[in-house]
Amino acid sequence: MSKPTQHWLRRLESSGQPAYTLIADLIAEDLRSGRLTARDRLPTLRELADDLSLNYTTVARAYAEARKRGLIDSRPGYGSYVRGSSPSLPLRGGSGAEMTMNLPPEPQDAGLQARMHESAMDVMARADLYDLLRYQDFGGSPQDKDASVQWLRRHLPDCDASRVLVCPGIHSALAALVSQLARPGELICVEALTYPGIKAIATQLGIKLHALPLDDDGPSAFEFEQACKTLKPKALYCNPTMLNPTTATVTKSRREALADIALRYSVPIIEDDAYGMLPRHAPTPLALLAPELTYYVTGLSKCLGAGLRTAYVCAPNARKAQTLAGALRATTVMASPITNALATRWVTDGTADAMLHAVRAESMARQAMAEHHLGQHQFLAQPEGFHLWLPLSSPWSMVEFASYLRTQGVGVVASAAFSTDGDPPDAVRICLGGPLSRGECEEALRLIADTLDHPLHPHATVRS
Repeated sequence: MSKPTQHWLRRLESSGQPAYTLIADLIAEDLRSGRLTARDRLPTLRELADDLSLNYTTVARAYAEARKRGLIDSRPGYGSYVRGSSPSLPLRGGSGAEMTMNLPPEPQDAGLQARMHESAMDVMARADLYDLLRYQDFGGSPQDKDASVQWLRRHLPDCDASRVLVCPGIHSALAALVSQLARPGELICVEALTYPGIKAIATQLGIKLHALPLDDDGPSAFEFEQACKTLKPKALYCNPTMLNPTTATVTKSRREALADIALRYSVPIIEDDAYGMLPRHAPTPLALLAPELTYYVTGLSKCLGAGLRTAYVCAPNARKAQTLAGALRATTVMASPITNALATRWVTDGTADAMLHAVRAESMARQAMAEHHLGQHQFLAQPEGFHLWLPLSSPWSMVEFASYLRTQGVGVVASAAFSTDGDPPDAVRICLGGPLSRGECEEALRLIADTLDHPLHPHATVRS
C-alpha cells in the first residue's frame, strides 16, 4: 500500500461521507498539501480497490469524479495520474523565468521610478502618521473615495462617492460579494475558464459554480438563461475584459444579451474588471447596461503592481454599498490607510496614469516579442495585455508541457487551474510581466517556441 492510500484508508474509516466523493476530496487535499504533485501516477482501479477494501465500481466512480474536477487524467496504457492545478509552485532552484503569476511588467523608466519615489516620500512627509495608524471607517476616507471616483469615471461617468468602497484588493472584494450574494450550497454562474481566485473563494464558502461555455463572443447567453430558468443562480460572475486566462474580451452584443437576461431574472452581476483600464478602447461595461444589478470591481494591481492592494467597488446604489461594507468589514476590517494614501496620491497627481501608460507600452513591446517567437502557434492575446493563452496541438498534454518547461526553468500555468467545468482544454497561460526583464522574457519565449517546434517524447523528458 502506498503512503497516500494509507492516509486515505484512515480517513475513509473515520468518515461517513460517500467513499467516491471523499477520495476525490482527498486527491485535492493531497495536491494542495504537496503529498501529490503534477504527474504523480495513481494506483490502478483494482490496486486502489484492494488497498482501500472497496469495490471496483466505487473506485471507478471516485476517479471519474476526480477527472470531472480536473484533478486527474487517464490514458490507455499509461494509467491515471495527477493533473495538478497550482500556479504557485516554486521553480527548481528558486530561479528562472517565472511566468505563472499574472503580474504587470515593470517598466524600466528611470524618470517614472524617480517620480514614484518622490511622491511616495512626500506622502509620508506630509501625513499625520498617527492618523494613518488608526482604525478608519470602512470604505476609505473622503479623499480616498474622491480619488476612486476619479479613476472609475473613465468607464463609469455617473459614478459617485456614495456608491464606492475602497477595499484591500480585488480578491477581498470578490470574497465579500460572493459571501453576501450566495449562501453555502447555492450557486453562481461563471465562465468555463476563469480567474482561479473565484474558484478558491467558492470552495472556501461552500458555493457551487455553474460553468457557462465560452465562444468567440464570451460566456453563452443561451446557457446563462437556461441556468436562470432552472437553477436560480444567485449571481453572475464575469471577467469581461481580457479574461484571465484566455485574454478574450466579451463583445458589446454579448454584454447586452447577458445584461438583458440578468435584468429579466433579477440576477446580480459581479463585474471583475481587473484588466479593464489596460486597453485603449474597451466595450461598454456591464455596469452601464444593468446599473441596478451590477457591482463593478477594479483596482490598481494590474495597472501599477500587485503589491498595491487597493481596489474600488462601485455598487448599484448607496444602500447596497453600505451592505457590502458590512460584509467587507467582517472579513478584512479595513483597507490599509497607508496604502490608500499612496494610491490616492498617485491617482490624483497623475502618477497612476503615467504608470498605466508605461505598463501598456511595455506590454505591447512584449506582445510583439511573443508574436515573433510564437506567432505560428496561433496563441491568443491582446496587444495591451501582459498574458497570453497558448493552445497545445503538439504531442504534449498541458501538464506534461508545463512540467517539462519547469525543469528548464520556465514556469507557466496549465489550464486545469482555470477550469470550472472539469474539462479543461490542452492549453497554458503565459505571463509576460512581473520582474522579468525584456531579455529574460525573450529568452523564455524562445525556449517555449523551441519546445513546441522540436517536441521530444513527453514521458522521456519530464523528470520525476
